[in-house]
Amino acid sequence: MAAPNSSINNYQLHHSVNVEGTKNVIDACIELKVKRLIYTSSPSVFFDGIHAIFNGDESLSYPAKHNDAYSATKAEGEALVIKSNGTNGLLTCCIRPSGIFGPGDKLFVPSLVAAARAGKSKFIIGDGNNIYDFTYVENVAHAHICAERALASEGMVAEKAAGQAYFVTNMEPIKFWEFVSLIQEGLGYAGPRIKIPAFVAMPIAHMVEWTYRLFGPYGMKVPQLAPSRIRLLSCSRSFNCSKAKDLLGYEPIVSLQDGIKMTIESYSHLRAEHLHKRGPSRVSVYLGSGRVADMLLWRDKRQTITALLLLVAIYYNFIASGFILLSGISKLLLATSIFLFIHGVLPEKIMGYTVEKIPPSRFHLSEKKLRRVASLVASTWNAAVNVLKYLSMGKDWVLFLKALRKATTSQVCVLKVPHSCATLLMVTNSIYNGNSKFGSNFFSTYYLVHFSNSNGDS
Repeated sequence: MAAPNSSINNYQLHHSVNVEGTKNVIDACIELKVKRLIYTSSPSVFFDGIHAIFNGDESLSYPAKHNDAYSATKAEGEALVIKSNGTNGLLTCCIRPSGIFGPGDKLFVPSLVAAARAGKSKFIIGDGNNIYDFTYVENVAHAHICAERALASEGMVAEKAAGQAYFVTNMEPIKFWEFVSLIQEGLGYAGPRIKIPAFVAMPIAHMVEWTYRLFGPYGMKVPQLAPSRIRLLSCSRSFNCSKAKDLLGYEPIVSLQDGIKMTIESYSHLRAEHLHKRGPSRVSVYLGSGRVADMLLWRDKRQTITALLLLVAIYYNFIASGFILLSGISKLLLATSIFLFIHGVLPEKIMGYTVEKIPPSRFHLSEKKLRRVASLVASTWNAAVNVLKYLSMGKDWVLFLKALRKATTSQVCVLKVPHSCATLLMVTNSIYNGNSKFGSNFFSTYYLVHFSNSNGDS
């Protein structure tokens, strides 16, 4: 039986198809005296999103809580089918194919190709060693035929086969991410290489899911990165097909290697060489190839992530927190110190992941650079003081009017500082190009001090 996209974690949607739809099919079979009903279930009915399954068989019990709405409603539908066995002569059974793939697939392979073309296929969720069972589509069809034959048989064969559920796979467990690499590389794309721990990807997935809940009704596409999908991609799931082999006579008719080969051949139109090569985007043309462009366009991911973290730190310490300037700076320094200390005591490898240490040379500031910074600060301060002195003489009206114009068109920012530090700060970011004898900078941004005493009163 068909089902909605499992990426959509909407219980009502899945219930309407997997439970209500199954009820309707069962009722129709009983009313029309259909002899046999074979339900396509899923191994996910036993997956809770936490515990891995190794060589699981039909003795497994349903979990108290399923990984997602799809799994939960599939379990409900499966239970209805098994319960209806023997009603008005109806014989039923359930097939649980794991990881169906092959020609005609509209979800798995196309989503891998879409991710590769978008540059998102570089990442492995988890340690990359989770084992998975896949089933080629012809083997799935063959399993249904075997089930129908068993139910159609008379005597003990049909009696034993009816009212049961069966795991069906290719009987060739493989690492999940190795399988993904075989498909992507077979189509000419680079396979995943960068490992991301599941606990790192999970908050991002929750944020994506929350965003979809907000904007889904307005046309947002169903995201592939969902919490349930993260759990699915990082856990092992392999199953024992002995019961299907013994009671249904099931054996895979297409090997995993041949299935992968035929799948790749069937998607020749999605190969990398058929990808339309586009020229640079308008944004790339406008921004150019400077350092800022590299960060904004994610060309240098390390620089971009560093800049984002810095902006977040500035926002929480200086804008959202409501702290005064000195408190914000001290808080930021404390957070930086804690991070550096924890990073320093971490071992070189954690759960197979290499921790890149920050070399001491990164914190070294040469005397030349220090002199340059000090000179710049002193020069800026002296230039500001000279401009103030020159204005206080009341002689250069041109300079005064330009200063007044700058002040009225500039952004004004209020800094709250202690009374003992009260002063008027003027910091400039535009060069005064008039005929002033100082030829110095004049300020287009002014910082006005909000005075407060030791009690915090204005």
